Amino acid sequence: MTNKIIAIQGNHPSKLNPVSDTSIFLAYEIQSKNYKIFYYEPRDLSIINSKVIASGFFIKFDYSKKKFFKILKKQKFNLAKSKFILIRQDPPFNLEYISTTFLLDKVIRKTKVINNPTSIRNISEKFYSMNFVKYMVDTIFTKDIAIILKFIKKYKIAVIKPVHSYGGNDISLVDLKTKKKIIQKILNKHGHIMCQKFLKNIKYGDKRVFIINGKICGAISRVPKKGSILSNMSKGAKPKLINLTSKENKISKIVANKLKSDGVYFAGIDFIDGKLNGDINVTSPTGLKTYYDLSKINLAKTFWKGL
Repeated sequence: MTNKIIAIQGNHPSKLNPVSDTSIFLAYEIQSKNYKIFYYEPRDLSIINSKVIASGFFIKFDYSKKKFFKILKKQKFNLAKSKFILIRQDPPFNLEYISTTFLLDKVIRKTKVINNPTSIRNISEKFYSMNFVKYMVDTIFTKDIAIILKFIKKYKIAVIKPVHSYGGNDISLVDLKTKKKIIQKILNKHGHIMCQKFLKNIKYGDKRVFIINGKICGAISRVPKKGSILSNMSKGAKPKLINLTSKENKISKIVANKLKSDGVYFAGIDFIDGKLNGDINVTSPTGLKTYYDLSKINLAKTFWKGL
């Protein structure tokens, strides 16, 4: 029997921005196919009598209304009765995130989960990029301050990113004038970090590539606001339509094939100045609503058609 229920595991809808949120965009599209949306937060997952149960609510999204969602009915729901489950909460990749993947592992024989919980548990969004190191800007992973200082000395200026942070948070630009104690403070707080050679052309924007079912489906550029190096739209960057170069397209296909073979259906990858940036977004990829607003191409249709 075909179940016309889609379950979404995400942050509470009241915390979402309908102008740009991909989860709402995906849900709105599948609603038009007469599917019902059951929504719950990660903390509300349980295993009871060997069943994966979520405490949540059925919900309807409507872009035309100021309050863009309406909670229809609160209840506990056996996730095995849904057609698909979307994992859509924001990172960070922390213990709660890992716990939800173990819980959802128990339902994948009955219900397809996007992205596969086993796969995303095995893929650290930054460490995974080491599969493609030859296409990246010079990058190291370490918590050894001596190695970091040597790296900064080599390149004069570098970018430090905590391995398990997200959304442009906690990113630091460091140079030869940066005090050692400042870098040590970052390491004390975050542990292992990703350290990269700084690419000054980030001021012209990055390129976010959308990968669905192993296919390159579109791309946008996100231009940092004046005085910033952060290309995240949540940090004020402005999006625009772009085309990939032949080199970027070739690299994207290589990454897309690897992601599909590793069980990832939907992902986003980023380029800066023709170099793979090293953030392979698999936990909750974003940008489909923005891409639609710019191009009028609805990748939510592509997403659901592939499933």
